[in-house]
Amino acid sequence: MNKELLEQLKNFTILCVEDEEGIRKRLVNTLKYYFKEVYAASCVDEGYELYLEYKPSIILSDIEMPNKNGIALIEKIRKKDLSSIVIMVTAYSNEEYLLDLINLNINQYILKPVNSETLLNGILKALVKKLTLKIHFTEELYFDMSCRELFYNDEIVNLRKRDKDFIVLLYENKNQVLTYTLIEEHLWKDKIMSMSALKTFIKEFRQRIPFDIITNIPQEGYKLKNFS
Repeated sequence: MNKELLEQLKNFTILCVEDEEGIRKRLVNTLKYYFKEVYAASCVDEGYELYLEYKPSIILSDIEMPNKNGIALIEKIRKKDLSSIVIMVTAYSNEEYLLDLINLNINQYILKPVNSETLLNGILKALVKKLTLKIHFTEELYFDMSCRELFYNDEIVNLRKRDKDFIVLLYENKNQVLTYTLIEEHLWKDKIMSMSALKTFIKEFRQRIPFDIITNIPQEGYKLKNFS
């Protein structure tokens, strides 16, 4: 993970609400490496008491818990607080809770099983507007993640949304090849990506960028060039 981001995470406090003791301990042990303070609760009522006492920057809560679920916790918190970052953890990828999550302004959700990588990626996505991260390609060319804009000589480079999504996806996969499958999944969403459409997109993307920042990996995909 970017060292600059690690330092910024130390400015935040986090409340972890998880009823399964083993999972809660693993989450807390991981979070302690990155955050200034970590508070742990085993149920909704305990979690709400800790929230009232410490007012953490981030609430990380499981959804499926006995008696009261995580949605009930966030409903109580959102009556008082619309600004705290909320991240929900769930074992289900269906749409059972989708409307509740939207209405409660949830910032991010993470699917179980949770490991260190998925946990931190989810937290970073939830905090993207509060963190400052500039991806420098050259001294003059950088992408500001907080506003999702590409700058060249401190002036904005006009890009389309798909261009910006592509830059973020390249950065998230900077240590490996960004495969055609991943590009289709993240940039084309529910549409089918033809190779002709991809080639056209890449050609136009390169024309809009002041410097070529990608390398073509034949029969596999693309990789972000190393500018360090």
